[in-house]
Amino acid sequence: MKTSIIILTYNQLQYTQQCIASIRKYTDQNEYEIIVVDNKSTDGTVDWLRQQTDLRLILNEDNLGFPKGCNQGIAAATGDNILLLNNDVVVTENWLTNLIACLYSRKDIGAVGPVTNNCAYYQTINVDYKSLTEMQEFAKQYNKTNPALWEERLRLVGFCMLIKRIAIDEVSFLDERYSPGNYEDDDFSFRLIEAGYHLMLCKDTFIHHFGSVSFKQNKDEFAKLLSVNGRKFEEKWGFNCAYSTNIRNDIIKLLDAPKGEKSIKVLEVGCACGATLLKIKDIYKNAVLYGIELNKNCARFAKGFADVVVTNIEQTQLEYPDKFFDYIILADVLEHLIDPWTALANLHKHLKPGGSILASIPNVMHYSVLRDLIRGSWSYRDAGILDRSHMRFFTLAEIDKMFSDAGFDKLEYTANVVGSTEADEQFVATLSDLAGDSSFKNHFLAYQYLVKGNPRLNKDQLLQLLVSLVNEEDLVSVIAQLKNIDPSEVIRVVETLDNPAEMLNCLAVKNFEAQEYDYVLPYLNRAFEIDNVNKDTLYNLGYVLTAFGEHDLAVSYLKMTAEKDEQVIKLINTVEKARTDRQVYEDVKFFLRRLENDILIEESKEGMLKLM
Repeated sequence: MKTSIIILTYNQLQYTQQCIASIRKYTDQNEYEIIVVDNKSTDGTVDWLRQQTDLRLILNEDNLGFPKGCNQGIAAATGDNILLLNNDVVVTENWLTNLIACLYSRKDIGAVGPVTNNCAYYQTINVDYKSLTEMQEFAKQYNKTNPALWEERLRLVGFCMLIKRIAIDEVSFLDERYSPGNYEDDDFSFRLIEAGYHLMLCKDTFIHHFGSVSFKQNKDEFAKLLSVNGRKFEEKWGFNCAYSTNIRNDIIKLLDAPKGEKSIKVLEVGCACGATLLKIKDIYKNAVLYGIELNKNCARFAKGFADVVVTNIEQTQLEYPDKFFDYIILADVLEHLIDPWTALANLHKHLKPGGSILASIPNVMHYSVLRDLIRGSWSYRDAGILDRSHMRFFTLAEIDKMFSDAGFDKLEYTANVVGSTEADEQFVATLSDLAGDSSFKNHFLAYQYLVKGNPRLNKDQLLQLLVSLVNEEDLVSVIAQLKNIDPSEVIRVVETLDNPAEMLNCLAVKNFEAQEYDYVLPYLNRAFEIDNVNKDTLYNLGYVLTAFGEHDLAVSYLKMTAEKDEQVIKLINTVEKARTDRQVYEDVKFFLRRLENDILIEESKEGMLKLM
């Protein structure tokens, strides 16, 4: 199998030399051809290329840009695979072998890419090497084929993209409307997906990337080009590429389900193209994904791996079953709604008891907003906190009230912050002084709040959980759900039952068996307060306190039992022996320390002999 490696050059000879030298060193020469397309270099690149006998050259009389140059190379290629490679890359040991292993692991994979030190769209990893020599040693240890490290993506960055030739034959070449470059790789990624192919990021393969050395020459021109081509992409596809493929890793970190075999159901409201859901699927292999998206152009891509409904959540009666989802995600959604309060309340019933709602909401108290207001320059914008598409604006207090009123509790908040200057810090300090409370500083610095909450259960729902507990129905799930409910609320409901002490003992025992120790004593202590002669309560207190090392207290409860049967007597004996053993251990330790420090030697020896 042969791979045609296509490299575009426009000056930057030293990078091209390093790139080609690394290919020659770290790639089997029988497995590739190198096609170099030069876009009118003037720094000696062409002369050097002509001296290389193992290269196929296409020398343009004008700078035709990246997409058209790549297309020239693709048209000339004879390989089974096409590899688009920037000339500011240094490849590494096993790089191509690893990429090909992933590319051909499934028939429906159309393209793959590696991770690197310098790249957009989450293809960067942290590195600490200081030279290319150190880099190669790092890569040698890193580049070990591991299918567990292959992650499906919505798009791959074209600095190094390996593509099956049959996929290119099906979807055609790069779109030259994006010349001289940028967004042609995003466009090509979506065309592959549209044709039924999957894209994979090989997190088991690392190469070095210096990063956009040609475009960095003129940063203003580069920024302008990004903006122009971004609009071209949006006109073609019907959505903003960067916004609609954003992976909300900050939200994903709030998911706390065990990464095991158990399936979880996740709904994302405003899922766009589904990048966040796709990342969740990579982490939770058995996750079942659902989405709601207003933009049908985005939704058609998310539908490739999730059950997506194209609708406005405020104008639709959701048809999901009650208590269905483990997680419901609203990332930057609520501020766009006319009535976010009702939307939240409607979602409440679809969340499992013990499930979590996860959201991100801009903070209108951020210092940047307040500063503009004070200066009289407040206005709606196309992005940020005062985005013109935002319908509602929130402070932390209002966010808390909205979620609480919608039936959520155990609310947790974290803040996303943005970089600030010394002048910003001084302004925040002044605001804090005006507020008369230094704790307000955090409110002024929070650009966006991340919210996590659990559905508050009504009495009937909680009683149903307790019935399941007694009947030992799906105990792991029941205990997990009860963990998210304050014990005082559980106790309040249990006290309405005919025999509350019995249920409290059951709760304590099941939590102890599940090793949820923080929830054991609150239930047993309340059971004792309700009935201080209950045999089961006294025994369970003795047993649990023994396990916690509280031997004296354990014995005191056990001895309160009116009729001590064989089980109680056996536990008392066990506890008293443990208590005696513990005292002997402490005494031995005491005498040994005295002997080590030459304190009262004879007395200490005598004490040790008595203990023995």
